[in-house]
Order: sequence, then C-alpha cells, then structure tokens
Amino acid sequence: MPMSEQVEAVPKEKTIYVVGVFLFLLGGVMLAPLFPNQFISGPIVNAILLIVTVILGLRSGILMSFLPSVMALVGGLLPAIFIPFIPFIMAGNIIFVTIFHYLRQKNFWLGAGAGSVVKFIFLYISSKIMFDYFTGQTLAGAFALMMSWNQLYSAAVGSLIAFLFLKTIKRI
Repeated sequence: MPMSEQVEAVPKEKTIYVVGVFLFLLGGVMLAPLFPNQFISGPIVNAILLIVTVILGLRSGILMSFLPSVMALVGGLLPAIFIPFIPFIMAGNIIFVTIFHYLRQKNFWLGAGAGSVVKFIFLYISSKIMFDYFTGQTLAGAFALMMSWNQLYSAAVGSLIAFLFLKTIKRI
C-alpha cells in the first residue's frame, strides 16, 4: 500500500475519550439555550464552543456552532420571527471559533477577544441590515440590541469561563 493511503490506527482509549468529551459538550450546548436568560445561556454556549475548539479541534468547533441557535429557538430564547436570522447566528459562531482557533496559538486572549469582537460586529451589522429591511424600526432596534452588546458580553464571559476551565484541566 502506498504511503499516502496508509491510515494510522487511533488507540481505543483516545477514541473513547474524544467521543465522551464531544458528547458531554454537545449535551451542554443543547441544554444551555433552554435556560430562558441569554445572560446565562449565552456565556455557557460560547464557553463550550471554545472548549470544543481547543480540545477537539476547529472542525468540531464549527460543527458545534450550528446547534445553539436551533436549541435557542426550541427553548424559546429566540422568538419565531427571528427564524430567518438563524443562519447569521450560526455564521457568527463559526466566525468566533475560527478566529479564536487561529489566533489562540499566539495568545488565548487575542483569539478570544478578536473572535468576540468580530462576531459582535458581524451580528450587529447583519441584524441591522436584515431587520431594517424586513421589519419595522422598533423591532429592528430591539433585535439589533439583542444581537450586539448581549452577544459581546456572552462571548467575553464565555471566553473567561473557557479559559478557567481549560486552565484547570491543563489544556492551555
């Protein structure tokens, strides 16, 4: 068999560990949005996104980025009128974990800070454009607020939670 086609076997213990961590964090991402307070669920979700990205890699972080907004909708945190915005929330999470992944190698806080700010800017601008276009000004302003400072707060506090957790388990 040519070298390029050889596949390295993954030890059974490592596979069990990775699957276990993924399922644990998946459970957290799915349950956190069920708390009806964005100031509690948002940081938990953002922390889990960063923890998954550090422990399991960027692909897993991106995969996990799709779940919170769907669970927020199911849990009632995201009103039904905002369903068209779900792809933007998913994209914001992907932006967050991707920037974090690449910049954290220089410094955790550089990655977390830049990811938080770019996610905040992306969600604020996209929410303003989308809801100014499709809805009345009052609703657009309320949603833009929900997608701006609240998101920056959630990403920043989630980054702190992730840092403390990852430091505790000696992953950073």
